[in-house]
Amino acid sequence: MATLDRDAVRAFRKRMIGVLDDAALALLLGIGDELGLFDAMARTGPADSATLAAAAGVDERYLREWLDGIVAGQVAEYDAETRRYTLPPEHAASLTALDGPVNLARTLTMVTMLAGVEPELRERFRHGGGLGYDHFPRFHSFMAAQSAATHDAGLLDVVVPTVPGLHERLTQGATLADVGCGSGHAVNLLARAYPASRFVGYDLGAAAIEAARAEAAAWGLTNATFEVRDVARLGEEASYDVVTAFDAVHDQASPDLVLAGIAAALRPDGILLMVDIKAETGVENNLTLPWATYLYTMSLMHCMTVSLGQGGAGLGAVWGRQLAVQMLEEAGLLDIEVKEIRSDPFNYFYVARKPAGA
Repeated sequence: MATLDRDAVRAFRKRMIGVLDDAALALLLGIGDELGLFDAMARTGPADSATLAAAAGVDERYLREWLDGIVAGQVAEYDAETRRYTLPPEHAASLTALDGPVNLARTLTMVTMLAGVEPELRERFRHGGGLGYDHFPRFHSFMAAQSAATHDAGLLDVVVPTVPGLHERLTQGATLADVGCGSGHAVNLLARAYPASRFVGYDLGAAAIEAARAEAAAWGLTNATFEVRDVARLGEEASYDVVTAFDAVHDQASPDLVLAGIAAALRPDGILLMVDIKAETGVENNLTLPWATYLYTMSLMHCMTVSLGQGGAGLGAVWGRQLAVQMLEEAGLLDIEVKEIRSDPFNYFYVARKPAGA
């Protein structure tokens, strides 16, 4: 029997205790985002638990226990003499919607959602198959909020200028389809900014499409429409100058068919903008990525299993840049550029074109 390295045992045990503590903190942070507790703390400034409870509209006793937990987790500060809690502005910048789109507390609500499907997922480990979207009732509202904040912050001013010629095309008048549009906020933002162009959003979720239509109506948009459609069966031929896919391809049942349908739907010299998870193909190439474990967990417990739940390929969120480029090429899209945007460290921005003679 091999002799144990006792120092290594102690070091690993210490790390596991840290994981336990941080996992508990992740739950607290998710609760804080969903109840608006961080926003209330940022607005109120140093305050006792009763004042903060009134500002957030929650029960003081529950809030006090939560506050003590995030103080222990070094997220907030506590003055024992005044009994006041403070969220430092440097922390608020990453935990609230008040100072921009990088709300990591909102991302951490994913932990509570994934924990809810763990018992059923264990059965899929044993017997195969997948979990359908109906197992994730909170996911669509979560993604809608996350996407809206991201698109509001940078879609028009950062993302569009990243794609050569896109602003000019949309200004002059083009047709654009967004596949897997969700609640359609990106489409509506583009339609409002580029009235000479026409936009359509496709998604399989009827509730999401209704939300997209409602927003378009509220904004008085006449150049944006939405349709419930399986984007693996797009069924369009040379219909669009531009197709976009925002974090929508990797969890499809048949991502190869989706990409092939996009290629067919583009007009010659048409542009695809595909935004997807920033990762490489092969776990050995992702080990230095700070959030790699989170990506594989999210993939396992949502993206991969919802694809398998539709009888699909189970590609997963961490398909990676090399495989993504390969699949784009196999679909008939060329001149592929993989771009990075400093304000969005979590995604790659793939720009591809349909050959002019195709």
